[in-house]
This record gives sequence, structure tokens and C-alpha cells, in this order.
Amino acid sequence: MGLSRAQLIARSGLARTTVYDSLRRNGPVPSAHTVAALAQALKLPVGELLELRRAAELVGASGEDEPGPGRPLSTWDPHDLEVHPAGVVPDGSAGHRKLPGYVSRRHDQVLAEAVRDAVSGRSRMVVLVGASSTGKTRACWEAVQSLTASGWRLWHPFDPGRVEAALSELHLVRPRTVVWLNEAQHYLGDPVHGERVAAAVHALLSAPERAPVLVLGTLWPEYADRYTALPAPQAPDPHSRVRELLTADRRVAVPDAFDDVALAAAQVLADAGDTLLVDALPRVADHGRVAQDLAGAPELLRRYEDGSPGARALLDSAMDARRLGVGPRLPQMFLTDAAVGYLPEADFQQLGQDWVDAAYAELARPVHGKQAPLMRVRHRPAHRPPDSSPQAGTSRTTTAGPEFRLADYLEQHGRAVRSTVCPPASFWHSAHTHLARPDELTSLGQAAQARHRLEWAYHLYQYAAAKRPLALLLSDIAIRREQAGDRQGAETLARRAAQLGSPGALLSLAGRRERAGDFDAAESLARQAYHAGSVFALERLAGLRERAGDHTGATDFACRAADASLFTAVTRLVSIRHHSANVEDVEVLLRKAAQSGVPFALLELAELREQAGEKESAEDLARRAAAFGDVTVLSRLAELREQDGHPDQAEALLRQAAGDHPVAGAVRLAKLRESAGDLGGAEAHLRRAADAGDTRALHQLVLMLEERDPRAAEDLALRAAAADDPEATVRLAHQRERTGDRDGADILARRAATASEAPAAGPLEGSKKADTPSANAPRADETSMQDPYALVSLAQSEEDAGHGARAETLIRQAADAGLPVALVWLAEWRSEAGDREGAEALLKDAANAGTSLPPLATSLWPHGLDADGTPSAPWL
Repeated sequence: MGLSRAQLIARSGLARTTVYDSLRRNGPVPSAHTVAALAQALKLPVGELLELRRAAELVGASGEDEPGPGRPLSTWDPHDLEVHPAGVVPDGSAGHRKLPGYVSRRHDQVLAEAVRDAVSGRSRMVVLVGASSTGKTRACWEAVQSLTASGWRLWHPFDPGRVEAALSELHLVRPRTVVWLNEAQHYLGDPVHGERVAAAVHALLSAPERAPVLVLGTLWPEYADRYTALPAPQAPDPHSRVRELLTADRRVAVPDAFDDVALAAAQVLADAGDTLLVDALPRVADHGRVAQDLAGAPELLRRYEDGSPGARALLDSAMDARRLGVGPRLPQMFLTDAAVGYLPEADFQQLGQDWVDAAYAELARPVHGKQAPLMRVRHRPAHRPPDSSPQAGTSRTTTAGPEFRLADYLEQHGRAVRSTVCPPASFWHSAHTHLARPDELTSLGQAAQARHRLEWAYHLYQYAAAKRPLALLLSDIAIRREQAGDRQGAETLARRAAQLGSPGALLSLAGRRERAGDFDAAESLARQAYHAGSVFALERLAGLRERAGDHTGATDFACRAADASLFTAVTRLVSIRHHSANVEDVEVLLRKAAQSGVPFALLELAELREQAGEKESAEDLARRAAAFGDVTVLSRLAELREQDGHPDQAEALLRQAAGDHPVAGAVRLAKLRESAGDLGGAEAHLRRAADAGDTRALHQLVLMLEERDPRAAEDLALRAAAADDPEATVRLAHQRERTGDRDGADILARRAATASEAPAAGPLEGSKKADTPSANAPRADETSMQDPYALVSLAQSEEDAGHGARAETLIRQAADAGLPVALVWLAEWRSEAGDREGAEALLKDAANAGTSLPPLATSLWPHGLDADGTPSAPWL
């Protein structure tokens, strides 16, 4: 007819590959559907061509080299066989086609037996029956992997349609073929051809010359029940052939949830580094639906990111509610009113009248695993005894409004991606209006206070009748008033806090007045705090009385504190009287504390005896303290012996202090050996302790080796970092920094950051880089860093070098990695450099993340922040 292949494809309606394969010399025999479609397109006699096709089938069936439908197992990708992409990789890359480690369960044993039978030459069929996304298809995929090396093929009939493909080629299936009938209802449940497909599968399984073949299928329980149910008498029997095929020995149940054994196996995989399981297992701890969670996560994330503005606003408000302390049941009225503030103005103006109903309907549509982004909670009826009071019958229990539950995966996702976001005013207002549980309101009040939204915190605490948190808030505001110079306002608020049960504000003000030299005011406030119930005020009163020369009054307050088991007051007074050389008064106080078995008092007495030359008495007191479980007394006595030039006695005391735990005193013993010039002995002590898991000994060994063998010190520190202890590497970086090796310090800090995900020691202090960074200086796109403290170290170097943008990028990476206080540190650096505006912006970000703010923030926003981040006007 003069048609090109492209024209033939268009005219026949067949797929490109189907047409090309049909016309390929020595290609597979086309299906009957394909031959008929091509004949009609070419205006050829359909019947004659179908007869030729049948003849070709007979020739192919007798040929030894004809492989039959399907292709080698090794060429298949599990996702092409409808294995669900499992979970979202925690780095946020939703497009990863990654499978978690596989956990074998009971149904896998049945599959394994079927595979063994197939290998031995016997045809088998297994249909896994379970709810959506319970791991059925993945189990089939794992089961056939052992057949790959034996040259087995896999055939997945799906083109041009499942039923058409099955009917046209089932009779061509050759031995050593896996027939993949995933979602078998599409084959067996077809209202027209389902029975024919079942008959063809039965014929395949029962033909000895075609063995072995392995037929694997999956079904939901409702389909399996429908196909295997016996019809009523005289009723039609639409699934008789399917019922004969799906015998009980071919159906295997797949449970909805992992049992305890499977969960333990999954945890082993997670501990070995399986990131998908690490991410999922905490979410499923209470129900065990691991497979459903993993299968639904990618679609849940897509529904959140691509949802309508109204739906996304509802999800944002639900995420914030859960991460800030609201329970899992979220009232619809609360979510709806809160969501309005999450909408940009343009989206808000374009909302339709029915946007609320449309958004909830959108979020109720399920994804894999029967999960939905926001699912309505079904309330169980309360079955309580009838009310026997006189009012019974006059009132009935009212039904609460609808409540919704956020999908576990989205809740976890929200905690990660919204950790530095402060909710808008609509959220706080809706919570104050619609939430009633005191614990939830208190949690939200604490969240508001942590984010410096002090006015909202105040109102939420009041509504919750949360006296103690409200008292702590008033205490915080009182200190702010004191810092701002408003002494009268500070005292008023402190007294209100004390009336609510928190006299700590009065005591804090007393401390500030004492440090400022206003001792009369300090004592007045301390007395108020004591009368309001603070026994801690006794310590401050003892010190103030002592300072005023009232030794009797000071002793009285200190002894009353000791009677209340507050021995810090005695410690403070002992310290004061030590300086005044009033040894007799010191001993009176110490004996009183020692009578109660307080180890520190025994230590002080032991030191006094040691200084007086009464060594036996000193050791006796030290052993008495050790009998109370405080070996620090013996260690302190060992220090005194060492200072007196008796290292042998000191080492004996340290060994006695260590008792059955010789690792405990290893660092001190090593120092004694080192001071005696025995470096080998010192190193041996540290190595034994380090091998036993003592990190202090490891760090000390690294620093000791740095002076003698820097390369060995660096190797040991990096091995420690690789074993989740980057602190040794960071300490070594500190050492290099102090000796002027700034480039070496930077390299080590970066290695600590990339070697482990565990926290390190902290930022390098005092680092002053040259104007030009080293060749190894970090760049803003260094996203492989994991350790937030090492990131801060690098950021500090960049800030000192004048590379503010790089420093801020690294600091924000550290904040995202779980260290939001890094924003405060950068703000302080900027403030010291005179960049007040930059410091304020960073402090607002830190406040939004719920990070404790420095005094600088108090001076900037003495009354807190409004929900939108603007400074609040005076309100209390």
C-alpha cells in the first residue's frame, strides 16, 4: 500500500514497539489481536492471516530455540513490575527509586518453597492475598531473585491490555518462565474473559511438557473472597473456573502489620544504615504497618507539595499544631480558622465559597496503604453507666465537632521542614478560641514563649489555668524589666510570680541586686523569696548575713539550709570562712553536714586534716566518703598527696578510688605517670582506658600523642571520628589552632564534620583568620557536612576572614542539622562587629526556631514579638 511504518502505526492504533516487533524478521509471533489490527489497516484478509499466524505458532512451539513470551529476569526493574517506590529518602529527594532492606515474614517461606519446587521441575502457583501496600508485590520480587542465575525468564502480560496479552500468549509460555499476574483481579475478574484466563492458567500449570513454570499473583482480600465464594443454589456462577484455580493451597495471606519479630529484624537493618527504615520505624512503632508507610510516603509528600492553596494551608496548620504540642486529634474548626493566616494574600482573595469543603475532600482521598494526608477521626461510642443523679435525663452528651488526624509521615516531615517557622497570628488565635485541653494550651503557651511571642504565651497560659508556666513567664518578664531599669515593675511582676507558686523571680532579682552592690535590697528580696517558699533563698541570706558581719545569723541560715538538705549554702559559707581563716566555724558547719553523710563535707574535713598533717585521719574521712559512693573524695585526696610530692601514695589512692573499675582513674593515673616522666606508662594507661570505651582517655591520648607523634595523633582522632566520636578530631583542631596551624585546624574540623553525624565538641574559639582564606576554605555549597559544631567552626573562620555570606550559609546548615542556637552565635558575632540590623534579623530567625535568646534580644524587643515578627508594644 506504500505506507511508511509511522503511517501504519497511526492507522492500526498499535504501539510503535508492537508494530516494529511484528515486522521484524525472525521476531516473535505476533498476537492474534496484533495480526487482526494490521490486516485491517492494510486491507488484507483477516481470516487468512490468522490461519498463517496459527501455523507460525505451531512451528514456534516445536522449535527448540523459541524462548516464548517474557525476557530474562535480570533485565527487569522491580518498579516496572509495579513494586511501589518505598518511602522518600530523608535528604528530601523525592525522586529516588530506592527500596529498603527486605524483612522476611511467614508468607515468604511459602514463596520460597514454591520457588524450590519450580527449580526441581514442578509447576507452581502462589497468590498473595492482602490489603493495599502490605508488601505483596515486593515479596514476589524478592522470591524470584534466586532464579536469575538459572536463566529463568519473567513475563508480565500487560500490552496492549492485561487480558488481551494473557489470552493471546499464555499458551506460548515456555518452561522456566515466571508468569507475573500482579493485581490479578485485572485478569481473573474481567467480566467477559476472566474465566478464559483462569482456564488458560490452569492448562499451563497442568501440562507436564511445559513445566516448570511459576505463576505469581496478588489480590486484595475482597477480590479473593468474591472469586472463591460458592454461589447460592440456582444462582449464576460467574467465577467457577477462577474458584477452581484459587484453591486454598495456592492462596497465602499477607498480614497488614509487621509482628514483633519482623519489627526487630527491620530495626537491625535500620541500625546497619538503612535510611528508609530509620525514617519509617519511629512512625509505625504503635501499629507496625511498615510497608504501607513506605509505600504511601512519596504520594503523601506529592499531595502536600502540589496541593491546592487551601489544602496546603490546612496541612501547614496541622503540622504546626502537632509539632508544637497539640494532640493527634485536631478539631476541624481549629484547623479551618488557623489555615487562613497561612494563605498568601493573592490566594486568599481567590478562594471560592466552598474552599473549605473542597480542601478537606482533597485531603481525604487515600494514597497507597489506605493513608490520607488528613483523615477524619471516627469516634468510638462511650459506654458509661447511666447517670443516676437527679439531673439525669434532662441533659444528653453533645457530640463534639469533627476531628482530623494528620498522616504520620506528613507530621514527621513537618517537624523537619517547618522547625524554624513560627505560625501566623491566625494559628495562635484559633488555638485560644477553639482548643480546650489544658495540656495542649500549656504546650502551645510554652511554644509561644520559646519563640518570644510573650503576649500569646501569657493568654494561652491564663486560659489553660497553668499557674506554674505563667509564673515562669512572669519571672522571665520581671528579669527583662530589671535589665531595662524598671525596678518597681520588675518587683511587682516577681511578686505576682511568687503568688502563683514561683518565688524564683524574687530570688533572681535578689542575685542581680547583690551583684550590683545593693545588698539591702538584695536581702529584702531574698527574705520575700524565702517567705514565699524558696528554701534556696537560705543560701543567699547566709551569704548576705556573712557579708554584713552577722556570723551568727549566717550560720543559722546555713544550718537551716542544711536541715532542708540544701548543702550548697554550707559550701558557700565554708568558702567565705576559709578566706577569713575562721577554721573553727568552718569545722562546726562541716561536721553538721558530715553527720548527714554529705560527701563534700567529708572531703572538706579531709582536706583540713591533710593540711594539718593528720594524714591518717584525712584518709579515714576520705574512705567514709567513698563508702557513700563518692570516690571523688579519694581522688581529691590523691591530688593533695601529689601536690605534696608523694606520687606513689597518690597513685595508690587513685587505684583504691577506681575499685572494680580500673578505667575510671586512668586519665588521672596517666597524668601522674606523665609528671613522673614515665611517658610510656602514661600512654599505656590511656590506651587501656580508650580501648575500654573511655572517650576522655581517648581524647587525652590524642593530645598527648600530638606533642610526640602528630601523624599518629591525627590517625587516632580520625578513626575516632569515623566511629561516631568526632570530638577527638575537633579537640585536635583546637590544639592546632592554639599552636598557630590554622589551615591544619580547618582541615581537621572539616574532616570531623564529614566523618560522622554525631555532635562534636563545639566551635573553635579565638580563631582569627587572615584576609585570604586557605585553599581548603569551605564554600557555600558544601552540603555534605553533617556535624553542626564543625560547621560552626568553619563558619567562624569564614566570618573572621570577612566572608559573611559563606559564614551565614554554613550557620544555617548547622541550624538545619539540629543546632538552631548557631543562629544566635552568628547574631552575636554580627553585633560585636557593629552590624545591629544583621544581628536582629538572625535573632528573629532564632526566635522563630524556638531557641533561647541572649540579653541582646531583650534589649531589642523588651515586650516580645508579635506573630509576624514585629516588636510587640507594651501589653503588661
